[in-house]
Formats: sequence, C-alpha cells, structure tokens
Amino acid sequence: MSVFIDRERPDSTDAVRLIVELEDHLEPLYPAISRHGFSVERLLAENVEFFVLRVDGRPAGCGGILLVAGEYGEVKRMWVRPAYRGRGFGRLLLDRLADRARADGINLLRLETGIHQRDAIMLYERYGFRRIPPFGPYFDDPLSRCYELHLAEPRPEAAGDAGGDSDR
Repeated sequence: MSVFIDRERPDSTDAVRLIVELEDHLEPLYPAISRHGFSVERLLAENVEFFVLRVDGRPAGCGGILLVAGEYGEVKRMWVRPAYRGRGFGRLLLDRLADRARADGINLLRLETGIHQRDAIMLYERYGFRRIPPFGPYFDDPLSRCYELHLAEPRPEAAGDAGGDSDR
C-alpha cells in the first residue's frame, strides 16, 4: 500500500470531491450558522495550504492549514473518507499540517469541530489537542468545540486513529 500526501490547490478535482463529501456529511447534522467550513473559493482567497492524502493513488482524505498572522495555524477542511478510517491517515494529515506550521515558525495549532464528529474528536484528543474557549471568528455554540495544540509539547502516542473530519 502506498500513501502520499501532496499539496494541491483546493479547487483540484479530487480536493473538490473530498470537500463536497465533507459538506454532504455535515449538512444534516448542523444548521448553517453552526457550519464554519470554508468554501473552495474562500480556501483559495485566504491562501489556505491544502493537502490531499492518497492511498494507492486514490484520494482518501484532505486537510488544510490557515496561517494566522504568525500566531497560529488553523486546521481547515480536515476529512478522511469513512472507508479509510482507523488506519492512521488522520494522524498523518495532522503531522503534515503541524510540519507546515513549524516550517513557518508557528508552534500552535487550533481548530473548530462539531460535537457530532466523534471520530474526529477522538483523533484530535489522542493527538494531544486540548479544548479551549472559542477563538478568532468562532462564538459560543453548543454544537461546536474548539481545540489547540502547542507543537513544542510532546504528543501522546496512539495505536491508531479513527480518521476524522473537523471543521464545519
């Protein structure tokens, strides 16, 4: 099995398909006001660095990072297709996003996810993310959770992960 994570434009065919799948998954779970995910157009406009994970050449997941004024990197549009979960691919995506933040001298990652994203929440907490109050554009929403991870701190090791999807 070959696994590659490549930087891609969020408007590439595979990236768009993954983002649409994520949106289709989230739409019935949350009202529009509680879905904070960037559209493809906004990912481009905000210069979000976007990555697609492929397994044996097939797109299996994606994730992006928005670098916020040298202060923190925000995980955006994280998604691992359900058929690929539980194999550590979510963790690999987070590793790539963390490496990208570190390359810019940023040692703090943040994200927002929904309360119904149990697999994603397990992944983030196993990875070492801790809950925080809403940050940046987010507000106190009972359907939302915010997390952060200080990259300089050692992360707990996990035997795998559940994959996951993060922001709405």
